[in-house]
Amino acid sequence: MLKNQHITLYVTGSIAAYKALALVRMLVKQQAQVRVVMTAAAQKFVTPLSFQTLSKHEVMTDTFAGQHPTIVDHIELADWTDLAVIAPASADIIGKMAQGIADDFASLTLMATTAPKLVAPAMNNHMWSNPAVQRNIQLLQADGIKLIDPETGFLAEGYQGKGRMAEPQQILAMTTASLFVPTILTGKKILVTAGGTRERLDPVRFLANDSSGKMGYAIAQALQQRGAEVTLISAPTKLTAPTMVKLQSITSTEELYEAVLQKFPSQDALIMTAAVADFKPITTAQQKIKKNSDNNQWSLELEKTPDILQAVAQIKRPDQITIGFAAETQNLVANARKKLVQKNLDLVIANDVSKPGVGFNGDTNRVTMITSNQPPITTDLLPKSQIAEKIADQLEKIINQ
Repeated sequence: MLKNQHITLYVTGSIAAYKALALVRMLVKQQAQVRVVMTAAAQKFVTPLSFQTLSKHEVMTDTFAGQHPTIVDHIELADWTDLAVIAPASADIIGKMAQGIADDFASLTLMATTAPKLVAPAMNNHMWSNPAVQRNIQLLQADGIKLIDPETGFLAEGYQGKGRMAEPQQILAMTTASLFVPTILTGKKILVTAGGTRERLDPVRFLANDSSGKMGYAIAQALQQRGAEVTLISAPTKLTAPTMVKLQSITSTEELYEAVLQKFPSQDALIMTAAVADFKPITTAQQKIKKNSDNNQWSLELEKTPDILQAVAQIKRPDQITIGFAAETQNLVANARKKLVQKNLDLVIANDVSKPGVGFNGDTNRVTMITSNQPPITTDLLPKSQIAEKIADQLEKIINQ
């Protein structure tokens, strides 16, 4: 959603300046064009070279550098900008913006910028609660500038208080929302499942698979950025849910089954990315199973878990879309087509998890997208974020049909 968008990031004097480096990386990964302006105080915390390396653009710091004699630097940058993000925003820059002061390159360029602006304050809690700062915040909001409220947490001074800059992921979400152009997915309610379910053997052991949840989380983020109302049902992972996505945590296949069947009737689409355990122990020990020195073998009896997509197929309305995943190690297309028919799916995303860099736990994937009315489409080996965008594209095509 940020591809080729022109975003100017203003970094001002705060220890939170290091977080702005992560924000630049996130924006670039979203294929945005990012240029950075740094105040003199910001350069005491992070060097311009760091931002230049990540953004691949010259970092602007000096009003009178005059490196481009054919243009007026601050006006050129102001006109180039689609969105100005001030993060971290110190009390100083907030005061200058509110009072119309333009005495350095950052404040001068911001005054000339007509594009929307996002301000992410970062300061000590006493400074944040100062009446002058609050008056300036109110003036900025009255001028139509959006505020990303600071968080309460551990401050640089060594104690808790409100004033921490919002996390880069939240700023990224607000940036995306500010530049959002409605799509066919805007307002659609979409249920996404992610991660690998766990089936308990005893209080300390379980049956599981290698799913990290990365593919499902990437899909949830891609859909949310296109305006969908996304609910993410997630088995245990080490991931943080995308901002503005509703998260429901589950552990077992039975819990996932109940959650999906409860929520699916109110949804426009279901994308079943979760790697579901096909079997579970018939009995679960209430205490840790101990080794038996008299016996070197142990038999484990298993039974099938509920077939979630089969159950969904029984209640699916004609206006609902269901998408399933097929992780295979052989006969990829044939097995995926069989699943497409048996589970009454609109699309199957198949991948050969025996191939290097494909499927579980990695950051990349190669998938084959199969529907009933078009030849299979196989992607290159790509980051999972890009695979997620291609899946979102296919969902839009299905809706348009």
